[in-house]
Amino acid sequence: MEQDREKKSLDFIRTIIEEDIKNGKHGGRVATRFPPEPNGYLHIGHAKSICLNFGAAREYGGTCNLRFDDTNPTKEDTEYVQSIIKDVRWLGFEWDDRLYYTSDYFGQLYEYAIKLIENGKAYVDSLTTEEIREYRGTLSEPGRESPYRDRSPEENLELFRGMKEGKFGEGEHVLRAKVDMTSGNLNMRDPVMYRILKQHHHRTGDEWSIYPMYDFAHGQSDSIEEITHSLCTLEFEDHRPLYDWFINALEIYPPRQIEFAKLKLSYTLLSKRKLMQLVSEGHVTGWDDPRMPTISALRRRGYTPGSIRNFCDTIGVTKQDSTIDASLLEHSVRDDLNKTASRVMAVLNPLKVVITNYPDDTTEEMDAINNPEDESMGTRKVPFSKELYIERDDFMEDPPKKFFRLAPGREVRLRYAYFITCTEVIKDDEGNVTELRCTYDPETKGGNSPDGRKVKATLHWVSARHSLSAEVRLYDRLFTEAEPESDKEGRPFTDFLNPDSLTVLSNTKLEPSLREAKPGVNYQFERLGYFYTDPEDSAQGKPVFNRTVTLRDTWAKVRQK
Repeated sequence: MEQDREKKSLDFIRTIIEEDIKNGKHGGRVATRFPPEPNGYLHIGHAKSICLNFGAAREYGGTCNLRFDDTNPTKEDTEYVQSIIKDVRWLGFEWDDRLYYTSDYFGQLYEYAIKLIENGKAYVDSLTTEEIREYRGTLSEPGRESPYRDRSPEENLELFRGMKEGKFGEGEHVLRAKVDMTSGNLNMRDPVMYRILKQHHHRTGDEWSIYPMYDFAHGQSDSIEEITHSLCTLEFEDHRPLYDWFINALEIYPPRQIEFAKLKLSYTLLSKRKLMQLVSEGHVTGWDDPRMPTISALRRRGYTPGSIRNFCDTIGVTKQDSTIDASLLEHSVRDDLNKTASRVMAVLNPLKVVITNYPDDTTEEMDAINNPEDESMGTRKVPFSKELYIERDDFMEDPPKKFFRLAPGREVRLRYAYFITCTEVIKDDEGNVTELRCTYDPETKGGNSPDGRKVKATLHWVSARHSLSAEVRLYDRLFTEAEPESDKEGRPFTDFLNPDSLTVLSNTKLEPSLREAKPGVNYQFERLGYFYTDPEDSAQGKPVFNRTVTLRDTWAKVRQK
């Protein structure tokens, strides 16, 4: 515990927790929770909250519950429940036997509502939804009291029980807290606690005809679970007085709510509604499309749990809203994969090279290092033969001054193999380069010259006869603008979708070891980037690779331009 805390700077939340422990508050106990609504897929913003809640509990020897706030059956589904459980567990966190649902507490919440009615602190309102909105007032004008506000506790109890028993239709009545219609905080203007919803619930079935509103259920669920530190994002700061009002009115255990700034990431949307729009309008293939910011999409793209946890640790926790540059997330995965991903050679845009002075029927096995950052990963054998493929971008017939790769008459190194010199350029009828003729120096095997001469470039390559053809998907940022929702001219965010966010390559040439690549494995394609065997579309002997991230931040140059 002590060691974990030393790795992190003490943010304001951990400072509060340490002060509470020091003062013996809650008997030194730390209990947090991660409370998602099962109405969509988790995204990178949720990962920040997951790492904070589970991480703080782990650091201080406490507990963190996973609780689904499932109070709206019209939008919830077991599909989302299962995906959330998978995502949290994939990130490296466990909750033992503390998997809870707000629906577990529907009976208790109903009794809490009865108590508030009996004490004259809640009433059944029969205004329509539009009328309630009208009576609520505005930020500059106080609200007006409903004509049903002074119903007797007995009448309210009878009506509320009738709501529960299904005697009324949706929209006929709601239960509201009797707080203060003149409050400057709109959340305190007699908020709705219960509404009638004759919908099938994914866990309770058709048992209930009424469902608690999030603002009523959330704080009381924290109380039932005796949460010590209820960590919420800043938009709930204005809701805290209401949560406290309910706790005080019910005279129940009081959790402490602490708000922090939610994650905002450049070139990214984190609005669940707008992410849904991207899916429903076909801009992406689904919630796990590797261009999406969902955890399932990041996983499919090849991000690792450690890279996301490290990213969340790096950005920290504050109370000030700010936008984090997406390059920081990309740096986190580069840093993680640099230590763990096997290196392989792959040619994405192939140009054939024929080594004219190499024996026709000879194949050599070259020793290649699997990961220079980890000697324990060992080496592998890579076949070398007369005909090879190199990247088309690694050759220029008339190179500019600072181009040091292959050109007519120039010598370069082939990684792990030999020095070669381009002697002839073969073109088609339209003048396109189709093949290079080169010679090799047999004395330079392994990539070094015995006479000490130097070359300025080292190229990766693949033996043509042994190569594997595979589909490679080059993923890039989904948007061209850093803040796609903040256009000054009011254009929709879809106007800034990046047309080059996905390029599919089908004529790639990969080293033969990748023929047996298993789904869900990270690789570094040398000099190109980090790639991941797609877990959905790969088949035995036919892997599909998703680009996780380039080796360098290519968008830095775009911003400079």
